[in-house]
Amino acid sequence: MTSEIFVLTGRNVMLPGCADPQAATIKVDLSTGKIIDIQSHHANKESLPSGNQNIRWVDAGDKIVLPGLVDAHVHLNEPGRTDWEGFWTGTRAAASGGITTVVDMPLNSIPPTTTVDNLETKRTAAAGQCWTDVAFWGGVIPGNESHLKPLISAGIKGFKCFLIESGVEEFPCVSEADLHIHMKELQNESTVLLFHAEVDRSTTSSERSDATDDPTLYGTYLSTRPEEMEVNAISLITKLQEAYPSLRCHIVHLSASSALPIIRAAKSRGLNLTVETCFHYLCLSANEIPKGHPEFKCCPPIRDDSNRNSLWQALREGLIDCVVSDHSPCVTELKKLEEGDIMGAWGGISTLGLGLSLLWTEGRKRGVTLGDIVNWLSERTSHLAGLSGKKGQLKVGYDADFVIWDPEAEFKVTKDLFKFKNKLSAYEGMVLTGVVQQTLLRGRVIYDKSRNGFEGLSPLGNLL
Repeated sequence: MTSEIFVLTGRNVMLPGCADPQAATIKVDLSTGKIIDIQSHHANKESLPSGNQNIRWVDAGDKIVLPGLVDAHVHLNEPGRTDWEGFWTGTRAAASGGITTVVDMPLNSIPPTTTVDNLETKRTAAAGQCWTDVAFWGGVIPGNESHLKPLISAGIKGFKCFLIESGVEEFPCVSEADLHIHMKELQNESTVLLFHAEVDRSTTSSERSDATDDPTLYGTYLSTRPEEMEVNAISLITKLQEAYPSLRCHIVHLSASSALPIIRAAKSRGLNLTVETCFHYLCLSANEIPKGHPEFKCCPPIRDDSNRNSLWQALREGLIDCVVSDHSPCVTELKKLEEGDIMGAWGGISTLGLGLSLLWTEGRKRGVTLGDIVNWLSERTSHLAGLSGKKGQLKVGYDADFVIWDPEAEFKVTKDLFKFKNKLSAYEGMVLTGVVQQTLLRGRVIYDKSRNGFEGLSPLGNLL
């Protein structure tokens, strides 16, 4: 019986442990979608033994070959709020940016992923729609502690909780007392607990801003979510982790650089704590956000340039572990664009498809290498989601997920490039560097720029 083999070769392949690309030829068994051999040279087709094998062949030439990216923080919202985003549109957007695996957050879908039944509802909705592989985070909310272990058995990669109101009533925040109950339940499990790390100790956020403050100014919104809220939350998290040291904990979307000393101290004490930040905190600055532009609103907020520089320093140092999109879209009406009402708008920035280019464009100004990019967007995000050994690196035995990428090509961000459902993003108008030519999942093409993206292709994603 003949086996179907795929061979990818190139002069600039990002292999594990390398800061710079190397010549390599990678062999894939398409029956399993796994990498079965890697040779450290750029091959030509004539040199390949044919035998009884049916060989498919791609020569990336001088283009960069990266491992497929893993975005560990995505809100796909289906079912329930599918008009905000869905599996079909969200995973197509991801594939167009070199992402081969997304990990879906337990909100803002209805129902939220807080029970096994709700997880199955979500999986049923996703079936046949996914262009990338999709894994799932579960949710920790008051009273659902008995559902946590069954969710782990059902394949959930970890759990997300909020220390402040989430913005949707079906996913309430947890108190410190709630967390003791849930963390006790999870402490000996092979899982991770993710925290939206803001604590609001005021009666209402409006206590921080005068009612007459202009709601169209980003500074008005920024004053309602000071860095202190993240500092207080992360102090609480590290205190709790001392009581449950076997439980891996993770801070999502860190925006406040003033919390970095707490994180440094926690890691130096040996606490099993990891931290992510987002493209918008690294690539945007509150100083440059114009009046009346709610598309820049997110929670926690984008902060000033000095804060951004500190986040970059912490990322390059390894204090921040990885970078994710926190793709959190909504219907256009909820962004209140006509009114320019930043205070009243839904908080979330749509990013799927742009993250690699964003991080490369900003990062190369700061001496970032391609090895750094792979580490932050593939290797460490795979580890966070429990996918190490399968995703995030070009190694024998791993899934053959590839990105063929032109790091020098420039493009302007325009609405017609957006593959996500609601064509609105804070990045519109920016000029970015780095264009994905092809994205391959388990050795098969799921996005091809030369074929208008998806022409003639089919969704091949699995639910992990």
